[in-house]
Amino acid sequence: MLASLARFDAMTDSPESFDLVIRGGQVIDGSGSPGQIADIAVRDGLVVEVGEVLGTGTQEIDAAGLIVTPGWVDIHTHYDAQATWDPELTPSGWHGVTTVVVGNCGVGFAPVNPDEQEFLVRVMEGVEDIPGAALTEGINWGWETFPEYLDALDKLDWVCDVGTQVPHVAVRTYVMGERGSLNNEATRTEREQMATITREALDSGALGFSTSRTPLHKTIEGAPVPGTFAEENELITIAGAIRDAGHGVFQGALHHPEVPDSFRWLRQIAAITGGNVTFNLNQIDSNPDVWQEVLPLLDKANADGLLVNAQVAGRAIGILMSWEGTVHPFVGHPTWKQIADLPVEERLKKLRDPAIRSAMLSETSGDLTSFNLFVTTSFDKMYPFTGETDYEPKPSQSLQALAQSQGTGSAAELAYDLLLEAGGKGLLYFPLMNYTAGNLDLTHTLQRHPHTLMGLSDGGAHCGAICDGGMPTFMITHWTRDREGERFDLPWMVHRQTRQTAEHYGLYDRGLLQRGYRADINVIDYDNLDVEPAQIAYDLPTGARRYVQRARGYRATICAGVVVAENGIFTGQYPGRLIRGPQPRPPLDAGVAN
Repeated sequence: MLASLARFDAMTDSPESFDLVIRGGQVIDGSGSPGQIADIAVRDGLVVEVGEVLGTGTQEIDAAGLIVTPGWVDIHTHYDAQATWDPELTPSGWHGVTTVVVGNCGVGFAPVNPDEQEFLVRVMEGVEDIPGAALTEGINWGWETFPEYLDALDKLDWVCDVGTQVPHVAVRTYVMGERGSLNNEATRTEREQMATITREALDSGALGFSTSRTPLHKTIEGAPVPGTFAEENELITIAGAIRDAGHGVFQGALHHPEVPDSFRWLRQIAAITGGNVTFNLNQIDSNPDVWQEVLPLLDKANADGLLVNAQVAGRAIGILMSWEGTVHPFVGHPTWKQIADLPVEERLKKLRDPAIRSAMLSETSGDLTSFNLFVTTSFDKMYPFTGETDYEPKPSQSLQALAQSQGTGSAAELAYDLLLEAGGKGLLYFPLMNYTAGNLDLTHTLQRHPHTLMGLSDGGAHCGAICDGGMPTFMITHWTRDREGERFDLPWMVHRQTRQTAEHYGLYDRGLLQRGYRADINVIDYDNLDVEPAQIAYDLPTGARRYVQRARGYRATICAGVVVAENGIFTGQYPGRLIRGPQPRPPLDAGVAN
């Protein structure tokens, strides 16, 4: 502690000289307190002054008329593979994110036996819709154990910091081999081996452990991922490893209808670990009122001293549809299958042919699953999509409603023609979860609950169907500025995705713009902040495609005191590092609001 104090005193001995000074912005510091006009001085990657800064900076940013916030801390991403080849971690890097946590939903790439690498690729491809060829080409496998994986990441630099979690899928497969992948019951010895591996990973710097128990998560072949049906005693044994390590979040992707019944073992895990337990909470149309059972259970658990929280999205979990994406209304039609593998331009030429259009519209999908059939034919839940404002469309804007009001053709015809707009790059939006009522009122209710967390952006995942890595930007624009109806206070929303998310994973050194904290900062033109329309890019390894979505309005994003992006353009500086374990509060934060 004395060494830390001496270091901080040394930094403040010469107030006339700083690495960076941000002047005259409205500082919204992440505590939830109202903003104030102030300067911020940075030295050695830390905030050293907030107020009137009399000295000068080697670099200075004029923030007059702008807001200044901590960098966003996104705790639910899937950059496990992308982090090995992309130092900019887009799309999150475009959206002011300065810390990401990977390894969610039980999927990841360590530990791994050499002969099971391809299996983990197939799992990630199936669960998170990341092209398998890109993963195979992009990952430079240089590890077997989780500590070795961390050592490999430790050699890399990014525009933001990266924290990891231990994925149940990989651990179970590593210990049990094919028996694990087939979801066989683990023996006592195997459970203990999984706990030992988890403890070793946490001791080496992992921030938590994650598992998946939802049947929606399948390998590319359609099999439930390892751990989906794991006995509760397997999870309880692993919880003991988290307790013994002295830190670690337990994160779960649960089967939505079973969330209330899962509280029995969620409470048990929270009691064993003494730490945070978080699970994904979404609304599904087939059982839309489960959340009403869940919130009282959250209240009761926390009243009993158990740290159980629901992780909720900031908007509907929605599918983007396009001719180049994974899903669109005609993906199961015979004529589409005949042209689907053609080069993009040649395929578009075919799609513009009236004969192809007529054939496609006359056909039905004969071999899709009931879920995929629902998604591709429910035109009453499908909307034209052009940008940020379309994330809360009204029911009167659905393709079914538009076709009826216009009287010029069927909803399927309208869908076909909209997909051909913008040079064949038109988009449709299908809000799949959290949108049963045709609005985001439920999301407002869940976000304001004291035992929920901002999450589920899935940055880096669902490349051909979803692009929610820009959700941190959306939380500011839509929920504090643009929404018709109930909104949130700007300082509270900043707190929601900075200090609150950082503390949940034990990252007490960030998420606040106060003396001694990390200088992870966004300088934002709040009035002009916006999310650009999503588009397909072919920039993954092997030229594989993904949806990308940029932002406008970030004047500067700063990680550890270094400007990593200016006006949406990366500077080529990569100060982001691997986070190893919880990070302590600065030594001088006595009395600081948390």
